Amino acid sequence: QLHVHLPGSFAKEPGRRYPVLYVTDGYWDFATIVSSYNNLHYDKVVPEFIVIGLGYVGDNLDYGELRGWELSPVRLNPLSTGTGHADKFLNALEKEIFPLVERDYRADPAQRYLAGSSLGGLFALHAMYARPELFKGYIAASPAVVVGNDWIIGRAKAYAATGKAIKARLYVTGAESEWPAFLAGIKRYQALLPELNHPGLVWQNRSIDGERHAGTKAESYTRGMRFVFEPLAPETGPSRD
Repeated sequence: QLHVHLPGSFAKEPGRRYPVLYVTDGYWDFATIVSSYNNLHYDKVVPEFIVIGLGYVGDNLDYGELRGWELSPVRLNPLSTGTGHADKFLNALEKEIFPLVERDYRADPAQRYLAGSSLGGLFALHAMYARPELFKGYIAASPAVVVGNDWIIGRAKAYAATGKAIKARLYVTGAESEWPAFLAGIKRYQALLPELNHPGLVWQNRSIDGERHAGTKAESYTRGMRFVFEPLAPETGPSRD
């Protein structure tokens, strides 16, 4: 199930194509993203863009089980066959969801962005290394780096060893007061970014002070959208007279 928010000018400019921000866990995070987007667009610090929340069809769904299947690039534990299928989800995005959104909502295929929190943040990092050509920007809010004993860090090092470019912008956050071991994994990845030195990647790390795991979303997404869309923003810096 797709949750869709269209820009204010969408109906008035039928020939225009728009950037699009895909957000995982749309049943939770779509409303947060849209609320922040409206504020940021009013301030002219982001361009107009489409927001697509990625969710599921049906009632009384087990979101934990469903998101575990599609957002984790490796099994959450060795016996968990219901997790570790992120590559299949990424393939579905590329082959099924992108064509639909770009056909029906005039999304610009050259301006795709991806945001997610926790397992969604891990999925964003995985997508960046697995299919770097698909997205121009990534917001990884409190990504679950610790999954698979820091599997994503090993993936990042292997990608860096190839010397291949990642022509994108990346925003990574952690919550100051979330589970210490979970936060430690995020900090390991954040500390590694300067050493990875991915050609073309423009990145920024942030610690969201005072927040726990889910409470970091609002600020992470707000500041993340400002960062990844900065090259397209009508204005930057303080308000102008």
